Amino acid sequence: MNLNQVTVPSLNVENAILFYEKLGLKLIVKSLPNYARFECPDGNATFSIHLTETLPQGDGVYVYFECEDLDAHVASLKENGIQFEKEPTNERWLWKEARLKDPDGNQLILFFGGENRLNPPWRIN
Repeated sequence: MNLNQVTVPSLNVENAILFYEKLGLKLIVKSLPNYARFECPDGNATFSIHLTETLPQGDGVYVYFECEDLDAHVASLKENGIQFEKEPTNERWLWKEARLKDPDGNQLILFFGGENRLNPPWRIN
């Protein structure tokens, strides 16, 4: 089994498209006002947005996008007007992460996990 795509809710798909294109995703399906799908710049995964009347309450979904050169990628996005809640930080789980929210409040984490993403020292064999 392989993860194909993650879909997040949006109150305004057209507005969300602009944000995710600015983030670097490539729009491949545009079915306004209800749906949009993107290709990620690396790998084969896709990411989509669907129209909803209400957004989830509480923490909701966390979506992680891995970036090889996280610091440079975050700096480039900031120059392009993307605002971050948390700058790239080395975390105790051995990943470096930066956090931001999309226009609908969905939590996004740009990170670099390297070898520790699939093989942390505490991995169960």
